[in-house]
Amino acid sequence: GNWGEVILERVLERSGLVKDREYRLQAALTDEEGRRLQPDAIIDLPDEKHLVIDSKVSLLAYERWVNAETDEEREGYAKQHIQSVENHVKSLSAKNYHDLYQINSPDFVLLFMPIESAFSMSITYKAELFSDAWDRKVVIVSPSTLLATLRTIASMWKQERQTRNVLEIAKEAGTLYDKFVGFLQDLDKVGEQLNRAVRAHEEATRKLSTGPGNVVTKVEKLKKLGARASKQIGGDLLDDDK
Repeated sequence: GNWGEVILERVLERSGLVKDREYRLQAALTDEEGRRLQPDAIIDLPDEKHLVIDSKVSLLAYERWVNAETDEEREGYAKQHIQSVENHVKSLSAKNYHDLYQINSPDFVLLFMPIESAFSMSITYKAELFSDAWDRKVVIVSPSTLLATLRTIASMWKQERQTRNVLEIAKEAGTLYDKFVGFLQDLDKVGEQLNRAVRAHEEATRKLSTGPGNVVTKVEKLKKLGARASKQIGGDLLDDDK
């Protein structure tokens, strides 16, 4: 139980996955009947899928097997250990984690056996233990096989983030391109407005300073008649008048 949870957390820390981003520990879930379930770990997979890990298998009979002094004792404790694992497999299978609405889990759950030799002994004494568990949608894993699985998942996440980055870059590039095109269009409008302003200025100046009896001629005539002024009309306007 507790020992399995400690080893499981160590394996997760070595996996390359980030806690509370790609996996959660002791997350509380409820089934359709309101029963509370608390798997030891939930691994988040790309595409919003999840993988449930349970580490609560009892190793008490295995410890007694290790410390047994006679072959008869070892045989008895081995049978107890196998029975304990099989009972836990049945218990996990009955929880139907894959049916919980809070998670989108594959059709199987990982049963984590935290001691490699306990895993090996189990398969040695009952070779079909693994396949029997698989038939109940439970996969028995040891620290080494779980670590390999988790590192594969970490690699999947790395690839997923790279793909997301490429898509984000493409999105940002498209947005930047659209803004640049809009800026060029606005710049063209500014140029058109400036050209219209220049043409309007030229037209106003022409009306002011050209043609018989234009305003410039009449104002300049007032000065020649003796109007006191401290400034002089620009020569270009007077030239236009001529």
